[in-house]
Amino acid sequence: MAEDRPLSGPTAPLKPDTGRAGIVLAGGESARFPTIDKALAPLSGTPLLAHAVETLVPIVDELFVSCRYRQVEEFESVLSDFDVRFIPDRISGRGPVFGLRDTLSETAAAYAALLPCDMPYVPTAFVETLFTRARNHTGALAQVDGQAQPFPAAIHVRAGQDACTTAIRSGDPSLPRFIDELEPIVISEPEVFAHVPDRAFTNINTPDDLLDQQKRPL
Repeated sequence: MAEDRPLSGPTAPLKPDTGRAGIVLAGGESARFPTIDKALAPLSGTPLLAHAVETLVPIVDELFVSCRYRQVEEFESVLSDFDVRFIPDRISGRGPVFGLRDTLSETAAAYAALLPCDMPYVPTAFVETLFTRARNHTGALAQVDGQAQPFPAAIHVRAGQDACTTAIRSGDPSLPRFIDELEPIVISEPEVFAHVPDRAFTNINTPDDLLDQQKRPL
């Protein structure tokens, strides 16, 4: 059954195809975090979700969090200092491409930055670089370990919606299929690491990952 989608925080309207949106994807089931939602797990005293939001806030005109309906109340609490709209999945449990399509449909911005809640070290300046490189393209993302990475990314909003829809209709609503359909430009690995430190692409996937990162200064 489709879920109602509450919104949080006033957002100034954008003219169609202008401005920038920021989207944090935080709707995963956190299966490997049995005692806490991964998005709420603290790193240096700050929830991972808030780290992601803080990365995007300085360079976007409006900010969205893609999540599940039951996450909204707790997410609102930890993000009370930010102007954020929460976009719960229409149907939960179908993966990030569905949530991304739902969220892209809520903005009139031309481009959107995409960031998952579990990448706390992505520099704001690198997301700005992705926005710059995405201009006049369907999107821009980074090559790491020889592969185009879905996050972080800057994408053209309408092209992103189309790529999500095509991937979903193909029966393969995966992030790799989404990238294939989007056909973004890919920043080469040497150029990427000229801009960012190695740990910029660290994912916090398990409690052990979090414990390991807690031992290191931000």
